[in-house]
Amino acid sequence: MPAISGGKTYHHGDLRNALICAAVDLATDGGPERVVLREAARRVGVSPTAAYRHFDGRGELLRTVKLHAQRRLADSMERAAAREPGADAPALAAERRLVALCRGYVGFAVDQPGLYRAAFCVPRPAEAEEPAAGRPSPGPEPEIRAFTLLREALEGLAKAGGPRPDGRPAAGAAAWSAVHGLSLLLLDGPLRRLPAQRRDDVVESTLAMVVSGTRGL
Repeated sequence: MPAISGGKTYHHGDLRNALICAAVDLATDGGPERVVLREAARRVGVSPTAAYRHFDGRGELLRTVKLHAQRRLADSMERAAAREPGADAPALAAERRLVALCRGYVGFAVDQPGLYRAAFCVPRPAEAEEPAAGRPSPGPEPEIRAFTLLREALEGLAKAGGPRPDGRPAAGAAAWSAVHGLSLLLLDGPLRRLPAQRRDDVVESTLAMVVSGTRGL
């Protein structure tokens, strides 16, 4: 999705995509609270009326940004896993992939706090507009791919001689809880004041505990 920088006017083409790009920029700068349809319209140089032809309101636009942010989070995890060196031992290779995915998760939260918050935002009831006539309902949200990646990594670890198969569902939730909780502590909790080196040490210690926990299943 190409980015549209603030201040540039929109002239032709795909207005819906331009509005999404502007909204993603708003979320990147200030989190989901900054995503406002009128402001997105202003950034691309069109009237709010034109914007409302593509989105029912803030809720629909924010949901679109949320799904985009979730994809960006998963992409960060997959890039981190792709950079991880392999290993001859299948179990060790599977553990390294799990750790790399978790590292990419936390890294995205630290590097892109606005988008990370948008990925897990819950629009207020007033933002959940009814779809306009002739426009289909958005339907249920797909499963967050970040969790799918963690679950699949744990399944790969099980196949390589890791935790028992009946422990995988609990392990997936536990691994996700660990990295998500750590991310929030680094963004909004007392850990946000840690210097970079100390923060990295905490991240690696937490990831080591995630792997250690899977061995006990």
